Amino acid sequence: MSQRSARLLPRWFALILAVIIGSAMSVQVRVNGHLGEALGDGLAAAAVSFGTGLVVLSVGMLISRHGRRGVAAVFRGVWNRTLPWWILLAGFCGAFLVFSQSRVGIIVGIAMFSVAVVAGQTVSGLIIDGVGFGPLGRVRPSANRMIGAALVLVATGWSVSGKISTDIPLWALALPFIAGILLGWQQAVNGRVRAAAQSVLSATFLNFLFGTFALLVAVFVSGGPHFTEFTWPTDPTLYLGGIIGCVCIGLSAWIVSSTGVLLMGMGMIAGQLVTAVILDLIDFGADQMSIATVGGALLALVAAILAGLPRWGRHRPAHAVPEPADETTAG
Repeated sequence: MSQRSARLLPRWFALILAVIIGSAMSVQVRVNGHLGEALGDGLAAAAVSFGTGLVVLSVGMLISRHGRRGVAAVFRGVWNRTLPWWILLAGFCGAFLVFSQSRVGIIVGIAMFSVAVVAGQTVSGLIIDGVGFGPLGRVRPSANRMIGAALVLVATGWSVSGKISTDIPLWALALPFIAGILLGWQQAVNGRVRAAAQSVLSATFLNFLFGTFALLVAVFVSGGPHFTEFTWPTDPTLYLGGIIGCVCIGLSAWIVSSTGVLLMGMGMIAGQLVTAVILDLIDFGADQMSIATVGGALLALVAAILAGLPRWGRHRPAHAVPEPADETTAG
């Protein structure tokens, strides 16, 4: 058994953590959506969310010498070209997800938002695992994963069928789908960053550092209201989005090497959808929930469970799992 294999988590435990991440992401959609609504500016709300997380992680970096060494190792690898420069862009994907939460999370509803993210995440996970970009190397899509992915897309179409005919613009439904595609890529890149840094804290900190930078630039370039011009909400729970994001990104960077991108995504889907439906019921009541939204969420949940079952047919990845040196020097 290689050194890398010895560090893998039991798959069942990693999947439980993936479900917890998904549940936390749905809560994050609600928090950031309400913050964006209170400020009237989705970009500013996203910057506040990411900035809060960056402050928390910066404190952790001051305390953790291992975390600081990990960040230095990543920058050294990029400088020496043993690591590709684009691994530093994963934080931009997280920034786009948080922006979409703040901009349209309340408009389309948490359940609908989550289903759209799920669709993009599933497509992204299939492609990333199929081409071997994820930390497990190339993984042939098994029959149950292909069926599960197809069902997720059907569930998405069902969920949005009632929304397209209403006054909700199409771009508001497309935004979370694009965020889901980027989320799958982010998770794969975070697995590489964590391997290079040998630290979950380092990988999470780099995400928030570059994501916060991107959002702050976008806020000031957009020409909208600046932070001194807002009336800030007094509800402290509206500022928890960044902390939730720290937990989600850190845990996903930790477990992706044990699950692969697609399987981790399927576990996250289960947590996202169940929690999203519960939160929408709390916010809007059962009489305001459409059959298409609830049915699509349940179908996507079934698809996630199906895709998470043991592989049908072949049980080995298409190629051997790469050793740590291969993963940290990939260009």
